[in-house]
Amino acid sequence: MLLEGGLADAYGAGFEFASNNDIILYNKLQEYRKHPRYSSIHGNYTDDTQMAIAITEFIISEKEWSKLCIAEKFVEVFKRDPRRGYSSRFYNILNEVNSGKELIHSLRPNSNRNGAAMRSYPIGIYTEENVVIEKSGQQATITHNTNDGILSSQIIALASHYFLHKKGEKRYIVDYLENTLSLHFNFRRTSTIKMEAMSTVNTVIALVLDHRSMSSCLLEAVNLGGDTDTVASLALAILSLCQDTIKDLPKWLYNDFENGTFGKDYLIDLDKKIIHMLLS
Repeated sequence: MLLEGGLADAYGAGFEFASNNDIILYNKLQEYRKHPRYSSIHGNYTDDTQMAIAITEFIISEKEWSKLCIAEKFVEVFKRDPRRGYSSRFYNILNEVNSGKELIHSLRPNSNRNGAAMRSYPIGIYTEENVVIEKSGQQATITHNTNDGILSSQIIALASHYFLHKKGEKRYIVDYLENTLSLHFNFRRTSTIKMEAMSTVNTVIALVLDHRSMSSCLLEAVNLGGDTDTVASLALAILSLCQDTIKDLPKWLYNDFENGTFGKDYLIDLDKKIIHMLLS
């Protein structure tokens, strides 16, 4: 889950808001592409995966769920491994603050963007749906305390929950989400140029529904353009949990992926730990 999300994040990062011409020319699943503005991200995951790591570590720690404790984890994970990919404003805040309390006080959590959704898929590990809804909503309020910010986080966490807990076949996931949240959804591909929460989630669920192959899903996530790393990361993280998924990502994607202190092996270890929680 985290590994697949991280691989897709790193691949998609090379195409974030790239021109259609560049995407057509280079989106061949042959190499990690250097982003013209963020060359340091080459072969590395971005804020999407780093924040999902923070949520995963927090779940494994079994600490009390509170905004303050979660914010502390966000600061801790960034400080030990500062990396690009965050919005410039959030990146600067994370650089300046030294505690979760300072982070909360520095933020204006009125965004309708996809930042809360991009990190919420590990929350699907919890057994009870009401717990998944509560915790995914709670973590969203730290940075995206808006209706769309919270709902987008809940949808991604519940989609993960659906597959982790084998709730049913993939084709019934829309019914599941609608029944669980008592809402109607139109999950179709929409523009993610503005990184809006619900347009991102709509696109991610549509991709998961329409693809069995992880490679074809990753290619289309990037072909759609816009916020390619977030869409690709979420789609691949969730698709990796489906029983009938064809796991056909090319070997180079794994071999050329970062493997420092918090790289590939670390993601694999976190995946093992969180699955152990599921089975215990």
